[in-house]
Amino acid sequence: MNRITQLFNIRYPLVQAGMIWCSGWELASAVSNAGGLGLIGSGSMYPDVLRDHIRKCKAATGKPFGVNIPLLYPQTDDHIQVILDEGVKIVFTSAGNPKKYTSFLKEKGITVVHVVANVKFALKCQEAGVDAIVAEGFEAGGHNGAEETTTMALVPMVREAVSLPLIAAGGIASGKAMAATFALGAEGVQVGSRFVASVESSAHPNFKEAVIRAGDGATSLVLKKVVPVRLLKNAFYDKVKEAEENGAGHEELKAILGRARAKTGMFEGDMEEGELEIGQVSGTIHTIRPAEEIVREIMDEFNTSIGMLSGLKF
Repeated sequence: MNRITQLFNIRYPLVQAGMIWCSGWELASAVSNAGGLGLIGSGSMYPDVLRDHIRKCKAATGKPFGVNIPLLYPQTDDHIQVILDEGVKIVFTSAGNPKKYTSFLKEKGITVVHVVANVKFALKCQEAGVDAIVAEGFEAGGHNGAEETTTMALVPMVREAVSLPLIAAGGIASGKAMAATFALGAEGVQVGSRFVASVESSAHPNFKEAVIRAGDGATSLVLKKVVPVRLLKNAFYDKVKEAEENGAGHEELKAILGRARAKTGMFEGDMEEGELEIGQVSGTIHTIRPAEEIVREIMDEFNTSIGMLSGLKF
C-alpha cells in the first residue's frame, strides 16, 4: 500500500480518468471492481443524468468510486448538490481554481483531488487543502495546459514543489509508463485514453475504432485562444487549424467550435465533424478490451517492470 491506495481505500494506485462522453457508470464501476478507482465524468451530464449514473454505479459496485467535475462548465453547483445528495465520497475537480470548492467539499467529508498542468496551480492546490494532486502533462487528451509541459517534466517539478500525494497523468496507458512516473515521484496514475478503448466505455464504437487505428502524430493541441484541447485530426480539426494559421481570434474560433462538438464526435460517432478528444498515447492502443483486463494488464506489467529495474546496477 501507499498514500494513494490508503487515501481512496483501493487495491491499486490506478485511477480511471473522468472523461466527458466516455466515463459513465459502467466504466467507473468496472474499474473500481477491478481494484482501481473509477470516476464518473460529469462534464457531459445534466444533473439528473449524473444522479442516475451515481445510483447505477452504487448498484454495480461496493467499491469506492468518484465523480470528476470540470469547473469550467456552468452547472457545477448543481452537480455538487447531486454529489452531496447521493453521498459520493471522492471528487476530482479540474479546469478551474481549486480554492473555489475544496473547503466546502472537505467540510462535507469528501476527499478532494485537483488536476493541474503546472507548478503554480499545484501550489494553489496545497494552499486550498486538497487531499491529492493529479499532475497532467500535455500528452493527455481533452482539455490541457497551455504551457505544453510534458508529463516527464511536470511530475518531478510538482513533486519537488509540494508534499501532497501525487498522481501522474498524460501519456500513460501501460505498466511500463506507470513505472516511469513512479521513478519520477508519482504515487499513482490516472489513465484516460486507454479506457476510452474499453468495452464499458460510453464512447461511440466509431470513436473507439478511430482510437485503435490512430498512429504517431494523429493528435494535436489546438484552440489555445479558447481552451487548449488535444484532438484526433479530422475535418473539424483541419478547419480549426486553418483558421488558427490565418490568425483567427477567440470569437471566430468559438463560432467554428459551435455547440456539442464533442458529443457529435465522441458520443454520436461523427468522425469528420465531431470534436475527438484523445491523448498522444492512442498511437500505442490497438485493441478494445474489458476494463478489468486493462487494469490487470497494466498492474502486471508495472510489477514486472519494477522488478526488472530493481535488479539493475551499474
